[in-house]
Amino acid sequence: MSETVNLPALGESVTEGTVTRWLKQVGDEVAVDEPLLEVSTDKVDTEVPSPVAGVIEKILVEEDEDVEVGGALVVIGDGSGSGDSGSEDAATQDDAPAKASGEPAEQKSEPEQAPKADTKQASGNSVEVTLPALGESVTEGTVTRWLKQVGETIEVDEPLLEVSTDKVDTEVPSPVAGTLLEIKVQEDEDAEVGQVLAIVGDESTAGSSDSDNGSSDNGSSDQSGETKAEAIEDAATTADSGENTEQAAEAKTSQAPTAESEKTPSKPAESAPSAGKDVPGYVTPLVRKLAREKNVDLSTISGTGVGGRIRKQDVLSAAEKAEKSVAPATTDTGADMSPAVSTQSSGKAAPAAAPAADPKRGTTEKAPRIRMTIAKRMRESLEVSAQLTQVTEVDMTRVAQLRQKVKDQFQKREGAKLTFMPFFAKAVAEALQAHPVLNAMFKEDSKEIVYNSSEDIAIAVDTPRGLLVPVVKNAGDLNLGGLAKQIAELGGAAKDGSISPDALTGGTFTITNIGSFGALFDTPIINQPQVGILGTGSIVKRPMVIADADGNDTIAIRHMCYLSLTYDHRLVDGADAGRFLSTLKKRLEAGQFESEVGL
Repeated sequence: MSETVNLPALGESVTEGTVTRWLKQVGDEVAVDEPLLEVSTDKVDTEVPSPVAGVIEKILVEEDEDVEVGGALVVIGDGSGSGDSGSEDAATQDDAPAKASGEPAEQKSEPEQAPKADTKQASGNSVEVTLPALGESVTEGTVTRWLKQVGETIEVDEPLLEVSTDKVDTEVPSPVAGTLLEIKVQEDEDAEVGQVLAIVGDESTAGSSDSDNGSSDNGSSDQSGETKAEAIEDAATTADSGENTEQAAEAKTSQAPTAESEKTPSKPAESAPSAGKDVPGYVTPLVRKLAREKNVDLSTISGTGVGGRIRKQDVLSAAEKAEKSVAPATTDTGADMSPAVSTQSSGKAAPAAAPAADPKRGTTEKAPRIRMTIAKRMRESLEVSAQLTQVTEVDMTRVAQLRQKVKDQFQKREGAKLTFMPFFAKAVAEALQAHPVLNAMFKEDSKEIVYNSSEDIAIAVDTPRGLLVPVVKNAGDLNLGGLAKQIAELGGAAKDGSISPDALTGGTFTITNIGSFGALFDTPIINQPQVGILGTGSIVKRPMVIADADGNDTIAIRHMCYLSLTYDHRLVDGADAGRFLSTLKKRLEAGQFESEVGL
């Protein structure tokens, strides 16, 4: 007997996925819970396990094709059937909802069956697409780029526009399929959550919609104009809006509705290094992530998928060619998620070439929304709290030796690089438990001190869009492996723009890696409403006076690092800061993390 396997639910608000790779082929045997295929969604890439055991009789969705949650993927049986009956069953299942509601099957992309995003019924068959909720405390966003223009067709869940908020830049997918009839909020304008962004519907209704709008100029158009005027007053322009207008004009003049290759280009910051180039075709998150990891420029790849879509295999092939022509880099300093380690090189160094002039030199641009947000919060932080910085010096030699000894085995076991940052985060979490005043909030107006019950450590990350501070929740409950994974995942998501707004809120203490570019120490500004932020400086080899086994002073080469703690003097006294730093210093200099790294 044959059984049809459908695409399972893959998370809240996820309604479809792209089949990126079949792990089994027709005729292959499969066991219960054995992975069948890989699926990419707008939020996650995952494997789909088989719910039954048997033989693959028929594959219903090919690689690079999209399928809705609940849609039939494959027919599995005992190998005696052709899978036709399963296919008919799948068709019957797909048609069932439409028949039950008295609607034809073609209507299943109508708004009432459309996924997640907020919509409002407009005139005729058109639907108003509104700005969805983008995270806790996010009330508005700036439209930075329209990925579709009026008259272009769009599929369900295909990216419609890009929106920038105080916390994150993201794409807004279309909740319905149809034709973009009208754009309500222009690029660089602000929109509140729930505000109408665009109207999507049947192209045949565009003319009637225009006439309806013309006949109601005295009413609704006044209200629309007033909304736009308010948005323009508060608009914050992003730096890349100029090139997007030109790209949109080119897309509009060369439109071909049936051409798969004219789907939305991915965001420049989410592609490979040369962000200024266009990436042809829609690129799944899995492919973007792989391209970033392999340092592959997507704009240089010709996709072999349907309609020229770039597939995982295309990226791997390009990366393999690049490795053969260029020797891979061998440095391992943890990028900017761990302090830089300075070492003396043997031999005479080659003279350094003068740096190339940046294209922005001599130009003027409007500040992006995220830059204005950072500026506002940094200024407010200095106005709200009394801040001063205390610095201590830590001998990181034992940690450096332990890390060097176990980093390869650690990465194989945990799937994440062992940089210095997890050691700092672990020591900070333990020190916060011993000194809760540094993990507190001071409410001066209500005369209250709130001592937080968990250590939610925020880690500052330098991204193409500016400074973002993702939060490792419940860091005090994680071991070194858990911290390393969380730091790597959050840092990567922050840099490629896929991080969720909720992952950027709720921190109780912050660590900023000021040593990633060689700085010894800095005086960081507190991330309100926290009362402390720790700066980790560059780890530098220096001659130091230490005691030998007999207690005599001797000079040795040690890995030294400055830790700078900025604290809110309204709540934290200098002695409190000193005790906190002393606890950190002792924990790191002891270097007793063997059990944490599997020794």
